[in-house]
Amino acid sequence: MSALRARLTAILLAACLLFTGQALTTPQHAAAADPGYLMVHFTGDGSNGQQIYFSHSTDGLNWSDLNGGGIALRSTVGTRGVRDPALVRSPDGSRYWIIATDLCIGCGQNWDQAVNNASRNIVVWESTDLVNWSQPWLLNVAGAIPDGRNAWAPEAIWNPETNDYVLYWATNATLNGVLKHRIYYARTTDFHTITTPQVYIDRPGTQGIIDTQIVGVPAGVGNYRYVRASGDGQITLEGSNSILGTWTALGNLSGIGLTGSQVEGPMWMKANGRNEWALYLDQYASGGGYMPVLTTDPSNPAAYRKQASGSYNMGGTKKRHGWILNLTAAEESRVLARWPNTAINRLQSYNFQDRYVRHTNFDVRIDPNVSPADDSQFRLRPGLAGSGTVSFESVNFPGYFLRHSNYDFQLAHNDGSSQFAQDAAFRKVAGLADSTWSSFQSYNHPDRYIRHYAYELRLDPITNATERSDATFRVTS
Repeated sequence: MSALRARLTAILLAACLLFTGQALTTPQHAAAADPGYLMVHFTGDGSNGQQIYFSHSTDGLNWSDLNGGGIALRSTVGTRGVRDPALVRSPDGSRYWIIATDLCIGCGQNWDQAVNNASRNIVVWESTDLVNWSQPWLLNVAGAIPDGRNAWAPEAIWNPETNDYVLYWATNATLNGVLKHRIYYARTTDFHTITTPQVYIDRPGTQGIIDTQIVGVPAGVGNYRYVRASGDGQITLEGSNSILGTWTALGNLSGIGLTGSQVEGPMWMKANGRNEWALYLDQYASGGGYMPVLTTDPSNPAAYRKQASGSYNMGGTKKRHGWILNLTAAEESRVLARWPNTAINRLQSYNFQDRYVRHTNFDVRIDPNVSPADDSQFRLRPGLAGSGTVSFESVNFPGYFLRHSNYDFQLAHNDGSSQFAQDAAFRKVAGLADSTWSSFQSYNHPDRYIRHYAYELRLDPITNATERSDATFRVTS
């Protein structure tokens, strides 16, 4: 009887698997009728390209850049750059994490350093709604690996057998006299602490492996509950009925003309409402970014179909190694409202017209010849405190807003509190010195306005002509 119960339990778990391998236990998860997909990705090298970007699709093949193609999250920890992000949703849909490689090529590190002596950490963000994200933290995943030299391309999947997440990544380390990249794993419940790392995938001889992503497959499709695609000289497919169990080699995609010398960074997507998967592959050799190959059976290498270039559209930014989440209608609504394609603006001083409001080391002032220019760029968002107000979100530090504290200004991370929302909200009114310009009245101190004094931004009452000029700005592109 116990064996029968175990078998029935396994069948039910398989039937309840979400296509990302997470349990479909509540209405929080995407249903067939829900249209949206969210891609989290980076765009290229350099300090801005190696950050978190979001893109959206209604069909999984044609993508639109969110936030005007700008950064959605910036790393302020470790190397201050991130690559290879993955987006993890908890089984009950109440929590999300983004995990990413702590690496910034071309802004302090080169590839040789990245391979042999790079960060052993990954970068983690957490959210309860997909739109308000914590400040990032570092999680040391490879520090306990003997001779571990880096930590690349982290991924995570909920494991119903152990009731926690399997976190896995690539580390270059010496084992049995061979130095190469292998996939290691650890278990976690919160992405703050992990179990001791173990080898997860080790190819024979000197063959390394750097990219792996697992997809859960529902009962009735193929012979396995899970399929993983890996970059190991080919795009290799393997199948298993247990995330930490035995995996069976299924073949690779060389038969359809896609080899590891051309593509890397496999990224799965399950189509909503139809029996089809896309495996996106990063055309790193040609610099082409992602392309999809489609299949109705992820476990069958011969079933994959390359797509004509005109049958999909990746949007305006280059999409590099990332993750795709099937959105619920509620999640999609929140995401699209948070990251519309709002114009980028600057605030020009009325009485010092060569100067613009800018942040520097999170202080706020007016300066000429701002460098880098995006320190003086903001998006005027609907006010955090409600209708009729505006809030100023930094372009290069998204999630950070102009906020007054003790009547001084700083660029501060939105902590989600009511106090922050009030301190970062302003009413845009006719310019106090010139009605064709603008002034900004404090939401929670309506007798005070944004003004500069000795080039520093302050929140002050305005009583004379000089102060009216100091409190007048032009919103300009």
